[in-house]
Amino acid sequence: MKLKDLAVKLFADGAEIGIMLDLYKNPLIKGFTTNPTLMKKSGITNYRKFALEILQAIPDRPISFEVFSDELAEMKRQALAINEWAENVYVKIPITDSYGKFTFKLIEDLAQQGVKQNVTALTTYEQLIQVSRLLGTDTPAYISVFAGRIADTGIDPVPLITKSVEFLKDRPNQELIWASPREVLNIIQAENSGCHIITLSNDILKKLDWIGRDLNEVSLETVKMFRNDAIEAEFVL
Repeated sequence: MKLKDLAVKLFADGAEIGIMLDLYKNPLIKGFTTNPTLMKKSGITNYRKFALEILQAIPDRPISFEVFSDELAEMKRQALAINEWAENVYVKIPITDSYGKFTFKLIEDLAQQGVKQNVTALTTYEQLIQVSRLLGTDTPAYISVFAGRIADTGIDPVPLITKSVEFLKDRPNQELIWASPREVLNIIQAENSGCHIITLSNDILKKLDWIGRDLNEVSLETVKMFRNDAIEAEFVL
């Protein structure tokens, strides 16, 4: 399979401005996502300044920015403020607050107000059904299932993704995101399951050229690496 033949859309996940701008030059990257953790890791201290700078440079591809309050009224205020930044903004709303209280009412209210959302951190089919129904059939929305974190628990996320895609067939305004992937294989799994979007960290994006490589070449390259490292280390037996 070749990258250009993929139906699943590739979104870059990160918060480093230089990297995001470089990826914007790549037509394979159809959108961007970020979150407070990635922003903190990148050393960002002014959320609004960072967001507006990126939106000015990338005006024509969807970009998701997340609320971070634990109080629903403040979460809604933040969502409405973020929504005003640009037309290509999607507001990330977590499935619960940090105490485990579901944000269902907020999701419904924002959808009814025409706010494009990226409802994030889902891990179950029941969550997806509830969120999808609350999002309605009019306002564009993303639903992010954290397939990588599901896999980290020892559960195969593919059946959930496949089932979710089937459920969303009658909701063309809603797109499913395979979030938190762990390896390039996840791109192929997302493609084969019919998932609409997969978010990719820079570490995985660097490996995109590996898709479709000849495995004999990979084997030889690996052997050469072992050999060269042994020589450089001046190992003796």
